[in-house]
Amino acid sequence: MSFRNTLFLASLILALFVFSDFSYAQNARFLTLLDGDSMLVEYNGYSQEVRLIGIDAPEWGQEYGTQAKAYAMNFCFGKTLRLELDKEKKDRYGRLLAYAYCGDHMLNEEMVRAGMALAIKVKPNTRYYSLLKKAEEKARVERRGFWLRGGLKMPPAQWRKKHPK
Repeated sequence: MSFRNTLFLASLILALFVFSDFSYAQNARFLTLLDGDSMLVEYNGYSQEVRLIGIDAPEWGQEYGTQAKAYAMNFCFGKTLRLELDKEKKDRYGRLLAYAYCGDHMLNEEMVRAGMALAIKVKPNTRYYSLLKKAEEKARVERRGFWLRGGLKMPPAQWRKKHPK
């Protein structure tokens, strides 16, 4: 291969890397849950708070808040998780934004599928929004979790506004 072709190929690979929706996954040791959609993990040698992308789980004190946290705890306890990042890596509070996996199972999706969280679209991290929305519809049709009672009395975002810490 000529130098020119090698240079072209290297430039192409670099462009694909820089301009693609490149994400990476890294292992993290689960430490504890803060609520149904956020946790503390050991990541890159440090304790790091993680907010699960694309879901909103009931808050502590809200209906199904305890069940959502218990469901997530059962999924994560004693495990090493694989965290997949999206376009925006951290939120305004400094939390790592991630999709959390144990094996082939994504916690974000499993929470929604079990009726323990709602699918939410927060740009620019929308890679799996359609997958999460389908899981929500399936949970609603199959009356899982809070869908057994027709859903939550109010979405977690609205509940947080009415119950500031």
